[in-house]
Amino acid sequence: MDGRFVAYYRVSTARQGVSGLGLDAQKEAVETYLNGGQWKVVDEFVEVESGKKNDRPKLAEAIDLCRKKKATLIIAKLDRLARNVKFIANLMDSDVEFVAVDFPEANRLTLHILAAVAEHEARMISARTKGALAQAKARGTVLGWAIPARREEAHQAAAKGAAIGKAKADQHAANVLPVIASIRAAGVSTLPGIAEALNARGIRTARGKAWYATTVRNLIARA
Repeated sequence: MDGRFVAYYRVSTARQGVSGLGLDAQKEAVETYLNGGQWKVVDEFVEVESGKKNDRPKLAEAIDLCRKKKATLIIAKLDRLARNVKFIANLMDSDVEFVAVDFPEANRLTLHILAAVAEHEARMISARTKGALAQAKARGTVLGWAIPARREEAHQAAAKGAAIGKAKADQHAANVLPVIASIRAAGVSTLPGIAEALNARGIRTARGKAWYATTVRNLIARA
């Protein structure tokens, strides 16, 4: 292989990000693919995030660097990008070349088709699950935490869910803060200006919403 590359790796959990579980395998796959030729990995970006979410600050940084360095975005597995058609469309609009090690023949058209199929499958699974739960409820089946004997378990699950939610919010803040720092370095100092810059880059809040001055202020305060 020849040319310049920017490597993007994604792991789904913070534990994988810290331990390197899954990350090492992705790096090895990229290095093996690039073996031989005159090539250079300009930089590497690691994202700790669910594949269902579209707010990928690290990927946004990787794409931005690809533009600046006229480099190719390289990933180990095609599913490391996303399973969402809108996200894939935004990537294609960026005009950045990419290569997936496990599917090097993939082009912009095949990537869009694969994303559409994956999104359709996810929606079908969700619809089947909701339908099965609705039928069970109609038959009088008591579902989940409605069972009195499971109240304590419900409280524990709620506490655990709150802790997980806080950890995810902290991780999201850690991912976005470097982007905000780069925006400030470019001369944008006001909260509305930063919000506008984040929205222009396709980055979303932890809840998948657009940025406003108040949400930027809250994120900075959280840090």
